Amino acid sequence: MNDISASPILDSALARKLSAFAPLSVSDHLVLSDLHRRRRRYSAGVDMIHQGQTRSSAFILASGWACSYKLLPGGARQIVSVQIPGDVLGLRSAMLPRSDQSVEPITPIHASEMPQRELLDALARSPGLALAVLLSAANEA
Repeated sequence: MNDISASPILDSALARKLSAFAPLSVSDHLVLSDLHRRRRRYSAGVDMIHQGQTRSSAFILASGWACSYKLLPGGARQIVSVQIPGDVLGLRSAMLPRSDQSVEPITPIHASEMPQRELLDALARSPGLALAVLLSAANEA
């Protein structure tokens, strides 16, 4: 039997969050863990995703705070959400042909990049993870 209770896989804020929406198997946790491999630091105030961008990546926020915002016709910004560790930044942008909002770190953050194709492949391989992500996104909406 694979005991993952002491594994760093469960230390992910995203894994803890998703587990509240649907049970995740060992296989689901391994797929999720693999999505964390491109972690790096991002500076506050520098957009990670730009409204109108095509083929956006999504990001798993590990530490710090970020916000999603829309640019209004007059040039002002409207913040539509604030993200904390365990949230996925730019999930909508990764699923749409063109990003409908920008994502900017409010503080310095650590986040793992998930290119669109890699994210979609992971969700196709792991229906339990896909269900948890869908339920979490629906709850946030």
